[in-house]
Amino acid sequence: MTNSEIQRMSTPVEEVSQQLESKQDIGFVFDIDGVLLKGKKRIVEATEIITYLQKEKIPFILLTNGGGMTEKKRIDFINMTLQLETPIHPDQLIQAHTPMKTLIPHHKRVLICGGPKDDVREVAESYGFEDVIRPVDIIRANPTIWPYHMFTDEQIEQWGRDPNDTKLDVDGTGCKENLPIDSILCFNDSRALGAEIQIISDLLNSENGVLGTRRTVKSSKPSIPIVFSNNDFLWANEFVQPRFAMGVLKIATQTIYSKINGGEELEQLTLGKPEKVCYDYAHHILIDWRDVLLGKKKAGNVCLPQLNNEPLNSPFKKVYMVGDNPESDITGGNRYNWGTILVKTGVYQEGDFERNPEISKPSLGVFANVKEGVMPVSYTHLRAHETGA
Repeated sequence: MTNSEIQRMSTPVEEVSQQLESKQDIGFVFDIDGVLLKGKKRIVEATEIITYLQKEKIPFILLTNGGGMTEKKRIDFINMTLQLETPIHPDQLIQAHTPMKTLIPHHKRVLICGGPKDDVREVAESYGFEDVIRPVDIIRANPTIWPYHMFTDEQIEQWGRDPNDTKLDVDGTGCKENLPIDSILCFNDSRALGAEIQIISDLLNSENGVLGTRRTVKSSKPSIPIVFSNNDFLWANEFVQPRFAMGVLKIATQTIYSKINGGEELEQLTLGKPEKVCYDYAHHILIDWRDVLLGKKKAGNVCLPQLNNEPLNSPFKKVYMVGDNPESDITGGNRYNWGTILVKTGVYQEGDFERNPEISKPSLGVFANVKEGVMPVSYTHLRAHETGA
C-alpha cells in the first residue's frame, strides 16, 4: 500500500470531503455565441476546454442573452455542434428568458415577442404560462393592425391560432370577445420588428391591455408591464460585422413610448447580462451545479431562484465570466466582482477599446479564444489544489 493510500485511510471523512470541495471552489460562466459557437459552427478550442473542465469536475454553466427555443433543444444543439463526448446538462444552461419562469404566478395572459416561427410559444408554455399570445395570432385576427406584415398566408395559418381560441376580436366581427392581455414578455430577438413595435406600442398605451383601445393619461407607467429578456444591442454570427439584437427593439419601444407620452420614460424591466438580476440568478444555478458534481443533489432538480435574490453564502473563492461582448459579458462580470475573460472570436474586435475608451475592460485580459483564456486559470488552480498551496 502506498503512502498516499495510507494517508487517505487515516484522514477523517469530513477532511476528505473538504479536500474534494476545495477543488470545486472556482467556477466558470460561459457566454455561447462568439465564445463556444460562431453562428451554427463550433469554435474548436471551446470543445477542448469544456472537455477539460468536465474531466476535472470544475463547475461551469452557460449564460447567454440568446434564446428562442427550449433549454433542452438549445443544449442538444450545443452538444451536437461542439461534438462533446460528455454532454452538457440542460441544468447548466441559462438563456435570456429562462428567469421568466419566476414570473408565472403574476402573469397569466401574456404576449410573447421574438424568436423564429412559433418556437417561443412552445418555450413559454413549457415554462407553465397559461395563455400565450403571439403577434401572429393578432395579425391572424385582424391583419390591419400592421398592414405591412411579411407573413405569408401559409405562415399565418400554421403559426397563428384561431381568433376563437385566442379571444382577439378587436373590431367585433368575430367571436365577440377581446380579452385583455396582462403583460408583454420579449423573449428573443425580433423576426417581425415592425409588427412587434406597433403591437407592443398599442398595448402599452391601451386601456388595461385591451387591443384597439387607447388610454387618455400620459405616464411613465405603461398600461401593462413589459419585460425585455436582455439588453444586447449586437451579437456575432458568421457575418464579418456584428448584427442587431434585442436592444434594437427595446430602444425603438422606449423612443416611441416617450414620443406618445410627452417625454415620459418607459417603466420596464430588463433581464439578461449585464444586469445584476441576471448574475444573481446565474450564481444560484452555478452553486446548484457544483452540488450536483459533489453528489449533494441530482441533476434535473435545480433550484428556481427568485429574481433579485442574491446568494447569501457562496462556496466559490472566485467565479470567472468568459465572454465576447464587453458591454454585456464583461460589464456585468466586473460589476458583480467576478473575474472577466474577453475573447476575440465574437463581438469584440481589435481597436474597440481605442474607439470607445469607456467600454468595460476584462480583469484577466483579452485572449485569442476561450481555451487560451480559461486554461491558465483552471490549470493553476488545480495544481495549487494538488500541492496544497
